[in-house]
Amino acid sequence: MESAVISLGTLIAMGVAVLIVGLGIGLLFGRQTSPAQQKYRDVERKLDQILQDKKAYEDEVVEHFTDTAKLLNNLTESYRDVHNHLAKGAATLCQGEGPISLDRLEDGRDTAEIPAHLADIHPPLDYAPKTSPDEKGMLNEEFGLERKPTEPIRENPEETEKA
Repeated sequence: MESAVISLGTLIAMGVAVLIVGLGIGLLFGRQTSPAQQKYRDVERKLDQILQDKKAYEDEVVEHFTDTAKLLNNLTESYRDVHNHLAKGAATLCQGEGPISLDRLEDGRDTAEIPAHLADIHPPLDYAPKTSPDEKGMLNEEFGLERKPTEPIRENPEETEKA
């Protein structure tokens, strides 16, 4: 029979290796179950939940304003249809002397364009009656104010007592 002989050095080396592996596994297991790690995982879960809630809220806001824009467009079209209906009815009932329909008003002009008679703007003119060009007009800030001459202020109060 052959017996397996392990030298003392090999036995010590194997023991140290097993000890190092055991310590590594123990440290990993200990970190996973430590109170600090539990708090960290709880905070991470709460943060993920808050981010998901925020994303859902943002999606709701976008959906709300998209629906609002669609409803406003529908409302505008409904008002236009009602106005055109009333204009057509007025045109037939009033023998053509009724209001103009919106369809006839839309001739493709740019509504942002300012008409020429409104675009020619000048500052107000001073129409105050003047007898001479040197006289102050009504728009002058001193117009109509009469100022009385003031006595000069004396610096030494004793001079006023002696006088």
